[in-house]
Amino acid sequence: MQGGLLVILTDKLFYGINYLSGNEFISQLIMVIVQIMAIFAVISLAAIIQVYMERRICGFIQDRLGPNRVGPWGLLQTVADMIKLMGKEDIIPVKAQRILWGITPMLLFIPAALIYAVFPFDDGAVFVDLNVGIFFVMAVMSQSVLMFLLGGFASENKYSFMGAMRAVAQMLSSEIPMAFAVLAVVMVSGSLKMTDIVAAQSNMWFIAVEPLAFIIFTISILMEINRTPFDLVEGESEIIAGPFTEYSGMRWALFFLAEYANLLSAAILTVTLFLGGWHGPVLPGILWFLIKVFLVIFLFMWIRWTYPRTRIDQMMALSWKVLLPLALFNIAATGIGIYIYNWM
Repeated sequence: MQGGLLVILTDKLFYGINYLSGNEFISQLIMVIVQIMAIFAVISLAAIIQVYMERRICGFIQDRLGPNRVGPWGLLQTVADMIKLMGKEDIIPVKAQRILWGITPMLLFIPAALIYAVFPFDDGAVFVDLNVGIFFVMAVMSQSVLMFLLGGFASENKYSFMGAMRAVAQMLSSEIPMAFAVLAVVMVSGSLKMTDIVAAQSNMWFIAVEPLAFIIFTISILMEINRTPFDLVEGESEIIAGPFTEYSGMRWALFFLAEYANLLSAAILTVTLFLGGWHGPVLPGILWFLIKVFLVIFLFMWIRWTYPRTRIDQMMALSWKVLLPLALFNIAATGIGIYIYNWM
């Protein structure tokens, strides 16, 4: 049977459903529904794990205990927070544009979940293996800024709108150097398909081939997902909570869930482009994939609790004056390197 462990389990599930239903179309429809539900389940479970990781790492770096009251080792603290949010009052601002304001959190979650459709989790384990998969990822990632803008505009709050404007500026500043860093990977792999990019790293990961692209990509992706030191969209000391200022209860929880879904997708994209995806010795591919993803998440959290927040002008200067020229230089160096390699 072809593919990794995840593919084998999925095939067995499909055969079981097909045996019970007796109709291949119905079986395929059920499998699509199961896969969609699996994506949302993975995002929700990963968010719970990431929140606990964040608190533990934060506590360690700040020399304190972290969560230790609810459940053993504080494992149920996130569950307690979820129950608390469900009991919060959903306050609608008097001047807000109610329909737009109300649907924005749900709209924000759509691109955060949609991006997982093209990620290869294991050998052959990808929902949709697009020929232009990396273009799809870049396009979907940029959609979240529209939801920030919509939420900030619909809130009719100056701090919310200022945060939305920051989100637009930050997205424009981060997307271009990140796109050039990804382009270097595409040049080396010779394909836009996510599975082909991972397959090209079977002998050597691209972090060794493109170290400068990895650094540029890491900084840019932190800007893209609004993580410290680039969490300027919701800078509490400057604009309260940015586009989220007027949200509370479960609507705020959806923003929170989308933030951690984006953190997970950023880690998966980093692993796919630079760390060999599911490739690794001895262990099944899906286990290697998960190990790498959570190591990258740990790196992102370590950076968050180590460096202070930058100013908006410093972030834009870093992007346009440092990252973009370096990314262009890296593209030229990659092209020359490929030409010399092919000539030899």
